[in-house]
Amino acid sequence: MIASLAQFEKELIRERTMAGLAAARARGRVGGRPTVWIQDKLRTARAMRDSGDYDVTAIARVLGVSRASVYRALGLPTLELGSSESESA
Repeated sequence: MIASLAQFEKELIRERTMAGLAAARARGRVGGRPTVWIQDKLRTARAMRDSGDYDVTAIARVLGVSRASVYRALGLPTLELGSSESESA
């Protein structure tokens, strides 16, 4: 009995949350963490990478972002732990 009331309350909370998010989107509000990548930073990162003088760590340090952000923004492949070239052949 108590479990069914808890589930009902959980569903109500979920419905209200979804309605609130939809109302915020209708007002032009977007949720989530703001991106660190403005166009200037992205252009700079691409230029640094294309020059061949900088590695990902240096690019991240200069631009003040994480290495993961650089890999993601530039679409560079990352090495997965435990994988090797011979396994894929």
